[in-house]
Amino acid sequence: MAAEPSPSQKGRRAEASVALVATNLGWDVYLPFGDGSRADMVLQDSSGDVFRTQVKWGRLHGEVIKVQLETCRATPNKGYVRTRYSSNEVDLIGVWCQSLSTAYLIPMEDVVGLTILHLRLSPARNNQKVGVRYASTYQFGAVAQLGERRAGSAKARGSSPLSSTS
Repeated sequence: MAAEPSPSQKGRRAEASVALVATNLGWDVYLPFGDGSRADMVLQDSSGDVFRTQVKWGRLHGEVIKVQLETCRATPNKGYVRTRYSSNEVDLIGVWCQSLSTAYLIPMEDVVGLTILHLRLSPARNNQKVGVRYASTYQFGAVAQLGERRAGSAKARGSSPLSSTS
């Protein structure tokens, strides 16, 4: 049996998988040079809109994909430091769920203040509706389609699948 991939290996796999989905949809993918950038990649859709994207590994737990939104790094003076992403740094959170071989794109404004994102695959057993985020809303290449808002920031909106547009 293969060993569990390290966090760095998971991150690289997630980035490569999201980049592959984007490329297959006709998007351009730009990668930062060197380490230290808050965005893992920049995605440019077919209309020319550009999105700074931080990519995360999503873990499947039953009917929920869990995504850790904080970063944790070791520092010499402060020990482990946890930080969150802001809309000043990142436009989208890209998620790769290996168990489902599926990518998701979530606008930053949908996750501001969260440390963990839960994407549901099916309705909650208690019929909760408020605050529930359905994975299908954000699926990259199926339902999630990015468009420009009047203010100029990225927003995911449910409409025709990207694969059905030319």
